[in-house]
Amino acid sequence: MKERLRSLLKTLMLTPGLSGHEDRVRRRIEKELADLPLSMRTDRLGNLIATLEGDEGAPSVMLFAHTDQLGFMVRKIEDNGLVRIERLGGIPEKALPAQAVLFCVGEGRDVQGVIANKSHHATPPEEKYKVTPYQEVFIDVGAEDAEGVKALGIEIGTPVVYDPRVIELNENRLIGTSVDDRAGCAVIVEVARALAAEGPRPTVHFVFAVLEEFNLQGAMVAARAINPDIAIQLDLALNADTPDMTQRGEVALGNGPAMSLYSFHGRGTLNGTIPHPALPKLFSDTASSEGINLQRTAHTGALTDSSYVQLVNEGVACIDMCFPCRYTHTSLEMCDLRDLEALTKLLIAAIRRVDADFSLNRDDYT
Repeated sequence: MKERLRSLLKTLMLTPGLSGHEDRVRRRIEKELADLPLSMRTDRLGNLIATLEGDEGAPSVMLFAHTDQLGFMVRKIEDNGLVRIERLGGIPEKALPAQAVLFCVGEGRDVQGVIANKSHHATPPEEKYKVTPYQEVFIDVGAEDAEGVKALGIEIGTPVVYDPRVIELNENRLIGTSVDDRAGCAVIVEVARALAAEGPRPTVHFVFAVLEEFNLQGAMVAARAINPDIAIQLDLALNADTPDMTQRGEVALGNGPAMSLYSFHGRGTLNGTIPHPALPKLFSDTASSEGINLQRTAHTGALTDSSYVQLVNEGVACIDMCFPCRYTHTSLEMCDLRDLEALTKLLIAAIRRVDADFSLNRDDYT
């Protein structure tokens, strides 16, 4: 399982898919699922919904992760051939200078570039510790003028992402682009393979969602169509095992999957997720019986699309299940394959416990 996760994750990390432009990623996932007994469809937004029928008397489950990644859009092409960009998603501006990027013109036609960084020899002391706002950033694609840029297929509105790459660090750790949330997508594919084999299961809708990094609401559209009873969202958990992150909690890379008990985002988006009480119990009990170490996280400053999915129709019982991740939203995010493998096993075992007797009555958990 770990080697399948490694192979698929590397493939997905190397497949560009800016928010709103996720189709290459979706098509790759469709190929992975093609041999399974799933009914698959893609909605108008681009969400891939793959349904595995199960016990009709059990609560239905939506297991989802987002396929998109953050990045940029071309805003202006200067006469001298340099390209200005608009930010899409939570881009950390201090991590941008000298980064390689990819203009997603079309498969086989993509164009590489580099975010310019002022020569060190010409940088005065007062600029050395200054973060350049993204509005002042420009990208060099090697063209001599605007016509040369346009000849490459680059125009206003062209998607731009960090240049896709994967680096393997020792036996278990990968670092590279869009671990958030291609790791979650890879886990879902493995869960689908396992649940499609013989064994008890509820009806499960595997959703590979769009637009999370843009507005967090792509998965909500899929949930409205599916109307699940339970929704389990897969995304990262902020690490707390490096010197700059110790105040964020106790999540450590390589120490197993994590369960979010609270998330909230207060900067312009008054939303977050507090899980339905049935689900922390389900995953805690399953982890204990399966011998899986389950970490816990509670944080402010970030949220996932479960915060909107939970509000669909008459309400959906939601929880965020996570893999530890370092250096989030940079061009080199890090995860540990052991965490992904353990998360996969935990999800398989927990979902199989959702049967006709599984209660979503809140009074049963007080």
